[in-house]
Amino acid sequence: MAFEGPLRTVPMTLYTEQLIVRGAIETRQHRVTDILNEADQPFLVLEEVSLEELGSGEVATRADYAQVNLASILFAVSLQAVEPIRELRTPKVSERALVSIPPFRVIGNVHLLPELSLRDAVGGPRMPFVPVTDAVFWSDRLGGGRQSAAMVAVNQARVQILAPYREVRATSDLEGWADGNGPGRSVAPTRLPGLPDDHGPRSPGSF
Repeated sequence: MAFEGPLRTVPMTLYTEQLIVRGAIETRQHRVTDILNEADQPFLVLEEVSLEELGSGEVATRADYAQVNLASILFAVSLQAVEPIRELRTPKVSERALVSIPPFRVIGNVHLLPELSLRDAVGGPRMPFVPVTDAVFWSDRLGGGRQSAAMVAVNQARVQILAPYREVRATSDLEGWADGNGPGRSVAPTRLPGLPDDHGPRSPGSF
């Protein structure tokens, strides 16, 4: 069960297929994922909203408030990490993963119970919005470069592919190995076709 504290205003940045929606919501929930997963209605109502069309570069449209349907959200972005409540903390391990959620791709850490692997988790039930931490996201189709975030909450219903991700190791680092256990052979990453090498998270707003 999500922790409910005092009423507070939380900034939200939501990505749909066509828009970036920025605004704020009054909530008692502690984390962005709790706001999304514990919503009483199939939508959120944000205040002081700006609507920016993806890839347009035009000035954002502004509105006093806007309803955003949860089913239309590809993912939500949080630039600030939020520590879990100590009393509700569950020990977990993380695994680096890639997520294809067209037109975007996300690389980051998925957090699992110690007894589960990512393969187990992929085949089992999960919450509607799954947190991916220390994340990098981008769209080759829309351009604009890669952006980093403390957490990206992806809409599982809109995800096309979720798979483990490993960085490419330079062949020079493996020099001198003659067989499958030694140098001379690079390690093939698990990644989508056309996926650029992951150089790790960058500061918010950097590309």
